[in-house]
Amino acid sequence: MGRYYYQRSGERFHASADEYQLTDFPAPMHLTKRRLGKYRLIALIWVLLIAGCDQKLLKDDLKTLKSRGELVLITRNNVACYYEGPHGHAGFEYDLVKSFARSLGLRLRVEILEEEAEMVAALKAGRGDIIAAGFPFGSQSAKLLALGPGYLEITQQVVGRRGGVEIRGETQLDAYTLWMTGSSARIEILENLRQRYPAIHWQILSAYNAEDLLQMVWNRALPLTLVDSNIIAMTHHDYPELKILMSLQPSRQLAWATDPRNRRLTQAIHQWFNRKDTRETINGLVEHYYRHLESFDYVDLARYRRRIKSRLPRYRAFFKTAAQKYALDWKLVAAQAYQESHWDPRATSYTGVRGIMMLTRETATAMGIEDRTDVETSILAGTRYLARLHRQVGPSVPEPDRTFMALAAYNIGFGHLNDAQTLAKRLGKPPNSWRGVRSVLPFLQQKKYYTTLEHRYARGKEAVTYVDRIRTYYKMLQPIIDSLADGQPADRDPAGFPGP
Repeated sequence: MGRYYYQRSGERFHASADEYQLTDFPAPMHLTKRRLGKYRLIALIWVLLIAGCDQKLLKDDLKTLKSRGELVLITRNNVACYYEGPHGHAGFEYDLVKSFARSLGLRLRVEILEEEAEMVAALKAGRGDIIAAGFPFGSQSAKLLALGPGYLEITQQVVGRRGGVEIRGETQLDAYTLWMTGSSARIEILENLRQRYPAIHWQILSAYNAEDLLQMVWNRALPLTLVDSNIIAMTHHDYPELKILMSLQPSRQLAWATDPRNRRLTQAIHQWFNRKDTRETINGLVEHYYRHLESFDYVDLARYRRRIKSRLPRYRAFFKTAAQKYALDWKLVAAQAYQESHWDPRATSYTGVRGIMMLTRETATAMGIEDRTDVETSILAGTRYLARLHRQVGPSVPEPDRTFMALAAYNIGFGHLNDAQTLAKRLGKPPNSWRGVRSVLPFLQQKKYYTTLEHRYARGKEAVTYVDRIRTYYKMLQPIIDSLADGQPADRDPAGFPGP
């Protein structure tokens, strides 16, 4: 078992599950063997008393947790950890800890902090139970924590922009400043590199998060940044011009951290990670949050054209009926359904959305349907939900901007759309214009902005991509429908759908 560390009354203890060893007890000088034995006995009794007190304090930590009814997660508000998504709270770390909390019969509450030192202090002060923040801990932080099993390997990656700086090895790192956010593990790697290459230098920008720095590199405001590989993996599709120049070794494992005094909780975490179904959960989350991004950098228009002819005819009548019922354009609903599921009624996501309109269970219930895989009712429910969002956006937003904002709200959530409108107004952009809102949606991923908004972090750039793709699919649909020899007159194409 790993050795944990904690502080008590100015003295440092090394503690495992089975032993306590006092290290800073002052050794008396010039003692006889008898007196030394007496002091040793007193010391032993003192240690046992402390250990017994700690055992009494710690042995019921899991029981106390269960009586409280909730597990408190300390994490960051970013793309890899936790954010408010269109279907509720989301994030790799959030979903993983939520699964663990569910296994204990506990609710999950989230405490948002941004800096590693703040998180460790909050954990030690009892403000949270687990730190799961998407970064590895450095050796100094690890001394204060009990770390669970590693579950995801990450590296530190030097990222530049295509056509910009080129670095082909560690020997060239000292020619540039590495701009980065603070991380004890990252700094340790650089300190080790500096022993071989003394000229290596870096600059910590604590006012920004990693996504801010990636955007700065993308905007050519910075030549390079150093980020965790899980962050670049989650955001690379937003900035396809970014280039991973090299990875710094060694790689490290992400692991949850707990207070070493909460040994029952720590033991429960180890046991949970050793379960087969936990490995399946992790694999599912990796698939959902990471692997699909590899093929998400482009719109496969050729495949879309084929499916207009092969799949759409099966569902066209359903799209028309639903759109007519809720006063929407059926081609818009069909384009949205393709973006959601590629017109696959059996489509599912690890987060629980499913069906041709990829509805959550909660949305389906609110829209009055039970079987999300039934094509007709799924299309009706999704169309009704889009129409509801369209009404919420309100007539103060003119068309087609009102429709675009409703689509964005379908993807990102209405609260985040309101945040974007608030931010647009604050930045002097028209809040009731899609062009104005579209320009600030990516800012919902930037720390300097989202920390000032009610609903905080959101994947705003993804919402922009979502709407842009639906508009592309919509524009392509009419001429292809016109060319189909189905004997039906083409529907009139409504005006006002300009390009992005």
